[in-house]
Amino acid sequence: MKLSIVTTLYQSAPYITEFHQRTSTAAQQLVGNDYEIIFVNDGSPDNSLELAVKITENDPHVTVVDLSRNFGHHKAMMTGLAHTKGERIFLIDSDLEENPEWLLSFTKQMETDTSDVVYGVQSKRKGGIFEKISGSLFYPFFRLLTGLNLPNNIVTSRLMSRRYVDALLLHQERELNIGGLWVITGFKQCPQIIKKHANSPSSYSTSKKLIHFVNAVTSFSSLPLVFTFYSGLFISISALIYIAYLTFRYIYIASPPNGYTSIITSIWFFSGLIIFFLGIQGIYISKVFSEIKQRPYTIVRQIYKNLKAQDIS
Repeated sequence: MKLSIVTTLYQSAPYITEFHQRTSTAAQQLVGNDYEIIFVNDGSPDNSLELAVKITENDPHVTVVDLSRNFGHHKAMMTGLAHTKGERIFLIDSDLEENPEWLLSFTKQMETDTSDVVYGVQSKRKGGIFEKISGSLFYPFFRLLTGLNLPNNIVTSRLMSRRYVDALLLHQERELNIGGLWVITGFKQCPQIIKKHANSPSSYSTSKKLIHFVNAVTSFSSLPLVFTFYSGLFISISALIYIAYLTFRYIYIASPPNGYTSIITSIWFFSGLIIFFLGIQGIYISKVFSEIKQRPYTIVRQIYKNLKAQDIS
């Protein structure tokens, strides 16, 4: 098979029909009938699954992978990639904020650059002031803390070669961040400037964005742990110097230390630091705990294709 197209479904009901039509048209222009479209239903609370299953009844190119619950966007994408058969794989969101027609321009650039990946990058981030500010802060901090050169304002849409996807699927961590995996997998990757539409409100709340940032950093960097070590070392050295000063003052100047307020403030400050550092270590320990259990990062309930549903046991 020449082409596989992968997308996830979560509150996608208003967009599925148009997405399928536009994606099918682009695929047929490129490879004729030698393609497949894989919808991964990530526990969508609306009727996205029903609409996608109806499409399979009339289009043999479409496969619906129904997950047993909501596992998250990144894990759903990896599950969809694992079900692909094509020589090239086009990953895209189904909410039509990303144009299915980018498949054609991505293919052209991939052939021109002889690359394994062509991915979309926004020249200007969409959304309100908070989303723009949070986005502008995320990428520099991520690069600083992990050392990974993740491009600014990268989007989901990307065209990938078979060998790149096979390499990407070798990563088996349970708490995955797909943006970092895209980078560390390597191969020649080329950006293409795109303009993303604003068709639907973001499903990422402030708390989810914070969790996403913490997960992204702790998945690819041990720098926070190193920071706690050097912070503790600095505080200990500072305390020793201050103790030496107080001792000198008491012996040679006969001036005993005082200051109840400063003592209480110091206790609160250093207690807060201790709890913060323990929290950082706890995050890493929880990740180790999650990896050791080796639970599957998604569970497929059913696969729908060509009028029939095949049970997954």
